[in-house]
Amino acid sequence: MFPVFMGLLLQQFYNTADTIIVGNFSGETSLAAVGACGVLTLVFLAMANGFSAGACVLIAQLFGAGKEKEMRRQALSSLLVMLGMGIAATAVGVLISRFALQYILATPESLLSMADTYFKIYAFGLVFQFGYNIVAAILRGIGDSKATLYFLLIASIINIVLDIVLVYNLQMGVIGAAVATDIAQAISCIAGFAYMIKKYPLFRFNRKELAFEWSLAKLTLKTGFPMALQQFIVSFGFVFIQRAVNSYGEAMTASFSVAQKIETYLTLPANALMTTQSTYTGQNIGAGKIDRVITGAKHTVIISEIISVCILTVVFIFAEPIVTAFGLGSVSAAYCVSHVRCVAVCLIPFASYFPLLGLFQGANNALYSTFVATGALAVRVISTYVLREIPAIGYHMIWWNTLFGWGLGCIITWVHFCKGKWKTNINN
Repeated sequence: MFPVFMGLLLQQFYNTADTIIVGNFSGETSLAAVGACGVLTLVFLAMANGFSAGACVLIAQLFGAGKEKEMRRQALSSLLVMLGMGIAATAVGVLISRFALQYILATPESLLSMADTYFKIYAFGLVFQFGYNIVAAILRGIGDSKATLYFLLIASIINIVLDIVLVYNLQMGVIGAAVATDIAQAISCIAGFAYMIKKYPLFRFNRKELAFEWSLAKLTLKTGFPMALQQFIVSFGFVFIQRAVNSYGEAMTASFSVAQKIETYLTLPANALMTTQSTYTGQNIGAGKIDRVITGAKHTVIISEIISVCILTVVFIFAEPIVTAFGLGSVSAAYCVSHVRCVAVCLIPFASYFPLLGLFQGANNALYSTFVATGALAVRVISTYVLREIPAIGYHMIWWNTLFGWGLGCIITWVHFCKGKWKTNINN
């Protein structure tokens, strides 16, 4: 779990470095513009993460079963599929940027042009994002989760240095932040490919092999689709929450942007445990060891809760200095402190169920994970729009919706796990 966690942590540094440096050196308006693109970046990241996670499960199962030849073919098909999707995502991102920001997210007019510029440039790096994710998934599937950590560390340092040079020294604003992110993503992608080919002769594909095996490509898409759909639904659902946020003005938009960044960090341990549990489950199912799957899941939840209690304590004590680092104005900072403290409390139910979604994914039961994500998100959106009309609650529902959504997710996940229905698709 630890290398996966560190990898996710370093990936977040890409966008967080943009946020901190832009907020401090380019102003709150630029910060809000970058934040207004947050939902769009999450949508494309959901596709990259979801389909690569599906490929990881397939490779882990073949690895656990000792089927090396089949695993090699599956890896190649997954690579080609993901690179093709990355190219398509880049094109789509550039084309829909302004329309999505203006008409779907209802971005304030004062931020629209700047946000559109940022996202269009950011979209050119999506092909590298997809490429890196599939390489990382293949390496995780065979048990090597440490290597990509080093590539991300190098890329994160480069991203931060470029942010300082382009945003602070050259005063390029959001353009500099987007360019820095693209370059960092390209470096992590290229480094990942180079390592995989050099370290594992098994993945040195020759030209004759570089052709789609449609049956394997379809299997990658079929397995990854529920996971991608799960993350996509969550990302798309935030469109509605973002609209509610934007209705309260620039200060709330800037606050929400920072709070979302911080929330991502708070949930990283549970996310890493979910990813690890998926691989662990796939390998043990491939080896026919179901008892280890159940024992591992229980231990994973315990670890998740211990970490989350520690995070909750730290956030409550240091919420104000953490928020201050992003360069928010006084009004935005006050919103943000309340937001992150609320999320910290809600980590308790989140940490108890999210790792189990990895078990469902590794056991070919990923559709249930999608059902959980959809239900939790629907409750968050509905509660936001309904309860904010109550004067005593109002804008506070921008963050308290988390408790309702994660609470529901916790209940229905544990019911499914305890009934054992997730075992029904193991041999499918």
